[in-house]
Amino acid sequence: MNTSRRILLAGMAGLAVAPTAAAAAAPSAEPGDVTVAEERFARTIAAAHAPDIICARQAERYADAHWPEYVAAARAVIGSRA
Repeated sequence: MNTSRRILLAGMAGLAVAPTAAAAAAPSAEPGDVTVAEERFARTIAAAHAPDIICARQAERYADAHWPEYVAAARAVIGSRA
């Protein structure tokens, strides 16, 4: 699966879960209590929500800056798969 398809699918998963997860969790998480899987998935969801998703570098920069905002959505998706 190529990168753009992964980003698109992760973004869709984040959109499906984000409204309920955001209400249940704090707006941002402390970097110390986030697992590696949660951080990676949160970065993927954040990259999918970048304003200019066409440019991979800008999406990556957006993900680096905003991934803590998407930890709740990542936890919800990972938790639903368990």
